[in-house]
Amino acid sequence: MKKFVNVVFALLLIALVPVSSVFAATPPQKVLIGISKIVAHPALDSVEKGIQDELAAAKINATFDLQNANGDIGTAASIANKFQSEKVTLAVGIATPTSQSLVNTLKGIPIVFSAVTDPVKAGLVSSLKGAQKPVTGVSDMTPVKQQIELLLKIKKIKRLGHIYTSSEENAVVLAGVVKQACKELGLEYVETTVSKSAEVKQAVQAIIKRVDALYISTDNTVVSALSSIAEVALKNKVPIISADPSSAEKYPVLAAWGFDYYKMGRATGKLIVEILNGKKPEQIPTRFMTKTSDVDLLINLDVAKKLGVTIPKDVVKTANKIVENGKLNNKP
Repeated sequence: MKKFVNVVFALLLIALVPVSSVFAATPPQKVLIGISKIVAHPALDSVEKGIQDELAAAKINATFDLQNANGDIGTAASIANKFQSEKVTLAVGIATPTSQSLVNTLKGIPIVFSAVTDPVKAGLVSSLKGAQKPVTGVSDMTPVKQQIELLLKIKKIKRLGHIYTSSEENAVVLAGVVKQACKELGLEYVETTVSKSAEVKQAVQAIIKRVDALYISTDNTVVSALSSIAEVALKNKVPIISADPSSAEKYPVLAAWGFDYYKMGRATGKLIVEILNGKKPEQIPTRFMTKTSDVDLLINLDVAKKLGVTIPKDVVKTANKIVENGKLNNKP
């Protein structure tokens, strides 16, 4: 009888193993997600919204601590310390500076970055294949040369202006890519740098008479001042090609070709769900937006008219977002 009881007990233990494994793979009941973005502007706001919507779709009962560093590195560090004190379940850095603050500060907390151009150069991960710390995320490395080539299809230029933030790793990396693309395309590269968004308008005014067009990258400090850039450019009849279609929906930019940042937020949210379900972030490679549907091309026909520029029909046909007569039309 005793032997029979022992056998039954052993079988019960075996039967319980997969059940306990299932429970181990479910997210903790109380999930607190800390999200720190470097500044508020349409693209980064879309990432934030996408993350929240993806977790809701996955039925993760999460509370969010949404923080905005307002372009200040000191504030980004304070937010990271706040997350450590709160012992958030997982922390998200939207853009490079806030992600760097999280990685440099947090201990024992998984970190996910989003909208970071070069996570290796930024010191977030040791390799795109994985990290030594519990860190992973989604990159927004953008096709700079193709974006400039798109501008050249619309208008022939000789001098391209570029404004970037000298203290933001993401922006410095992209400036190097823009400079190289200009060299390969036979364009004169004219640059000016800023340290904060309040300097952007003056920086644009300083070079606007020396350029035929402006290229705006995914530099968050610069994009947050896009209204000022567009105002100066339009006044001087200088076209803008931007890597941020989300912001271009609100401001008079001739063309914008880049990622749908809401979809990037959803992709980031999927990654977060995987981690909450037990996957180790350091074992997850950096992800990239590679689908055709992840990219938007916006053409502003109203701006083209004001600039006296005719957009080629094939470019208009390719665009999935068109601004005309003050309205944004989304093509399926």
